[in-house]
Amino acid sequence: MRLLRTCFLSFAVAASTLAQAPAVRADEAAVREIVGKYVAAREKSDEHAIAALFTADADQLVSSGEWRKGRGEVVRGTLASSQSTGGTRTITVESVRFVGRDVALADGRYEIAGLAGGQARRMWTTLVVSRTPEGWRIAAIRNMLPAPPAPTAAR
Repeated sequence: MRLLRTCFLSFAVAASTLAQAPAVRADEAAVREIVGKYVAAREKSDEHAIAALFTADADQLVSSGEWRKGRGEVVRGTLASSQSTGGTRTITVESVRFVGRDVALADGRYEIAGLAGGQARRMWTTLVVSRTPEGWRIAAIRNMLPAPPAPTAAR
């Protein structure tokens, strides 16, 4: 009887895990899609489309150290930055990790190509994306410049 109960419990857990897999894949696709929509809206300088992608309390810490707080400040800063630097932005999402049922971290390579002198700027970005009643929205962005390796301590 105990063996039968253990087998049934194992089967139930496995079936539950398999049933969740399509939902997780759909959520991951939705997170990747919101990042793509952000890049597209930013490239079009579409203020309303950008705003619609963020939570009201969103914030963004950019590589210059500027910290934009609140959706309005994020949108204004995003548009101003795109206008002042120019170039074409891309974010290549390399991983999506769910830290809760309704919160995900999307990590990716962020590049601005076509800057003055044909230069490209390569960074790393992390987006915190949360499920809201309106769907997945960006709650925070952290852009980081690569840093040289820290010096090793002499022994």
